[in-house]
Amino acid sequence: MYQLKTIQDVANYQVDKDRKLYSAEHHEIISGLTTDVYFVKTKQLLESKGYGRTKVTAEIFARRSGIVAGIDEALGLLQDLDVEVEALPEGAAIEAKDVVMRITGCYTEFGLYETAILGILAHSSGWATAAHEIAQVTAGKPFFCFGARHVHPAVAPVMERAAIVGGAKGASCILGAKLIGLEPVGTVPHALFLIVGDTVEGAEMYHQIMPPESPRTILVDTYKDEVEEALRLAAALGEHLEGVRVDTPSERGGVTPGLIQELRAKLDLAGYQHVRIFASGGLDLEKVKVLAEAGVDSFGVGSYISAAPPIDMTMDIKEVDGKPVAKRGRLPGLTPSDRLQRIK
Repeated sequence: MYQLKTIQDVANYQVDKDRKLYSAEHHEIISGLTTDVYFVKTKQLLESKGYGRTKVTAEIFARRSGIVAGIDEALGLLQDLDVEVEALPEGAAIEAKDVVMRITGCYTEFGLYETAILGILAHSSGWATAAHEIAQVTAGKPFFCFGARHVHPAVAPVMERAAIVGGAKGASCILGAKLIGLEPVGTVPHALFLIVGDTVEGAEMYHQIMPPESPRTILVDTYKDEVEEALRLAAALGEHLEGVRVDTPSERGGVTPGLIQELRAKLDLAGYQHVRIFASGGLDLEKVKVLAEAGVDSFGVGSYISAAPPIDMTMDIKEVDGKPVAKRGRLPGLTPSDRLQRIK
């Protein structure tokens, strides 16, 4: 496994002029190219003066409360290194200053990855925490992460996987869902109906061509009044229509409790009690809460999760050759924790 070892390695590295995407590839992260340059300098200095085999224990702690995620991915970065790792389980609740991971080994073995590990844990935990917050206000109703379009495609699968760790029942991003062992969730966008020219015709196409396991949940806000369109769909597809998705844009007032109550009542009066209501479009905690109370059965949540602030993580060396140490302002020695589990 290639790693940057000296500042000369950094100077010698040249970016491919034909590179099409700016996101780091896996081998670039593993080689240390996404680290802060001062970690390369530190590695070179320690090894050049005989400190390369100094054994340390480093702790990573969270700056605020939330749900921890990214443990598994951080472990993937450490897997081939000669280090011992303890960590909280993926999805564990944390408070500010809680230790989420502890790494023991030669500093020059793992110090190069501090930037990447902290970034993995910080963003994944932020996304998982936002998803957990949504889960607290849905009254037990499922929600799915639709946030891939709001972030860089290189991290979209990471974000959607973290959302599932935090409580989402699934995700629309193909790789994000597959990474956690699920199939992606979603039917079709408004584009299909705009091209076809009619919601019912588009829904009938979907029913004819998509496999039985693909949900028959159809958008109802493309052309007509949402209630009118839902009733047209129910009449055309009958028992095959599993649900309708309301994604009314903010330009028309968005999805409101009154709209959901009317939609539920008129579907029921027409004999379509089996049709479920799925809501999406700019949903936050308050909107999800009131829409769940109004009768929405499930939700698609995007920007509330994707825009969640990361939970800042800090790595501190707490022991050197078994002796307690700490920078000023921190307590020397290992932080007491009975929740850390040996994972490597």
